[in-house]
Amino acid sequence: MENLSPFNEFGFSAIEDKHSSSNYTSWAIEGMNEVNKVQFSGAEEWGESMGIDPFGSSFEFFPSQQQQQQQLSYLEYGTLENLQFVAVSPPPQTHTYFDDLHMFDENPTRMVPLSEETIANDKQQNSSTPLASLELLKSYGSNKGFKKLCDEEKIMQPIDHSAAGNEVLRRKLSTDDVMRIAGTRFIQSSPSSPKSLGSSALKSIFSHPFGQFFSGLSGEEKEEVQLAESLLACAEKVGFKQYGRAGKLLSQCESSSSKTGSPVKRVVHYFAEALRLRIDLETGRISSKDLKKMQPMDPREITKNLTPSVLAFYGAAPFCQITMFTLVQSIIENVTEAKKIHIIDFEIRKGVQWTTLMQSLVSRNRCPLELLMITAVGSGSNSKLIIEDTGKRLKDFAISLKINLCYDYVIVPDMLQLREDLFKIDPEETIVVYSQYALGSKIQQPDQLETIMRVVKTIRPSVLAITEIEASHNSTSFVNRFIEALFYFSAFFDCLENCMKHDEPNRLVFESQYLAYGIKNILAAEGAERNARNVRIDVWRAFFSRFGLVETEISMLSLFQAELVAKRFPCGSSCTFDRDGNSLLLGWKGTPLNSISVWKFL
Repeated sequence: MENLSPFNEFGFSAIEDKHSSSNYTSWAIEGMNEVNKVQFSGAEEWGESMGIDPFGSSFEFFPSQQQQQQQLSYLEYGTLENLQFVAVSPPPQTHTYFDDLHMFDENPTRMVPLSEETIANDKQQNSSTPLASLELLKSYGSNKGFKKLCDEEKIMQPIDHSAAGNEVLRRKLSTDDVMRIAGTRFIQSSPSSPKSLGSSALKSIFSHPFGQFFSGLSGEEKEEVQLAESLLACAEKVGFKQYGRAGKLLSQCESSSSKTGSPVKRVVHYFAEALRLRIDLETGRISSKDLKKMQPMDPREITKNLTPSVLAFYGAAPFCQITMFTLVQSIIENVTEAKKIHIIDFEIRKGVQWTTLMQSLVSRNRCPLELLMITAVGSGSNSKLIIEDTGKRLKDFAISLKINLCYDYVIVPDMLQLREDLFKIDPEETIVVYSQYALGSKIQQPDQLETIMRVVKTIRPSVLAITEIEASHNSTSFVNRFIEALFYFSAFFDCLENCMKHDEPNRLVFESQYLAYGIKNILAAEGAERNARNVRIDVWRAFFSRFGLVETEISMLSLFQAELVAKRFPCGSSCTFDRDGNSLLLGWKGTPLNSISVWKFL
């Protein structure tokens, strides 16, 4: 049993998200008369100017030639230098949304894989899917996929399934569509007991439109659906420890997939690699030590230094810039009266977000900035060089804007040694904590996560701005993790197909090194070796409540900015926005990929 006791109460060790409130539709921004003049400078011309308009103004801001040259120097990595940002002061808030907290299952159904011998003696068990996992797959096959075809209200009404199917057929199937069709067909072919599922459940499954228009697909699409079905069947056998049968299906998947093929074939290729690795680990062909040798470096550590492939992804896909600008906008709205601002950034990386913040703060007239303090927090031996380099660049950038910047850092061997007295705190300053994926990386080390939160609570910042991966990859059930990971990474690979060239070298590196590592870690590793343990916003919500934090509503201006940034990308129309409580879920064609949230202490 994995030692995650501090989080058992809140589902960090195993969570099946049964109470998602997502509607997976594009967020409609209403009542935005106050921001009619908000626009991007040179909206049609990316290369016209290097200016980033301040958040708190209603006029276009173009930096001086010296500032332009300085920004070019700072952003020589080529990721965000052409993005210009304009915003206005937020209108008065007259109401809030979604005050209630979402409940989640504290005792989720756990699937216990049966032994090879037991299954071999029972013909019915040989082909049946674990009930909890079948229900999870059904939720993807019917609810989420179908919600992309109809209005939310119409989902609850009698519908024309053939019309819904035709709507899918009129457009090119996404990777996610293919997986949902395969999932529906897999469910329909599963001889699960009507007594176990109930007649209403079976009626729901067999009435789903995705299973009715397979004959209308192209030959290539049929091939991909069948390939995905084989992958699902293989995962089922692995979950039951039927490794002989799994091996035969796996060989089919490996021979028909490719890391340079279509997005579906790439997904199947890397998932097949992960399943093969899990079988080898389970059967003793390789050990956990061998697994570490095969993957000596965690890609999450490498990304802190921004490799060319990571930069190429950041520049092509909208997610990084959307989350950055949305959170910085939220920060600006919470420090409007502050003359001294202290940013505490966990895993600062290159700190590009703070150049944007400085561009905004320098233009404030009503409350001029006296001091901007940035404290970068890191752990381990590799953090210091990155943090020091970032500090030098930020200082140079601040000088060009004539901003009084004080840059400091707190580096500890591990987060267990983090203490509040390591931070230089001024009672007159307004403190902001910023975390971009830093907290989620500590779920496998709950004692470190607890330490971070206790220190943050003692410091008591005015606001916490947080973005995390929005997925449930922490279940103790292998099959549940597989299903969750399959749809998450399918959306990710589909995004790369839309945003990057098919054969771009940086894309191939990003997929084969970073995404493949996550897939293998989620599916093949167990115990301490499994460090990819993403959880959904409802789990974070319950966890943060232990420390007296409450969720603050993402403002309409922040949402508007998120959509503006998305529209700047050729593939941005496929980004979807959804509310969950007071948080924003950023997704791709309806599948959530990131959560963006803002928190305050009671």
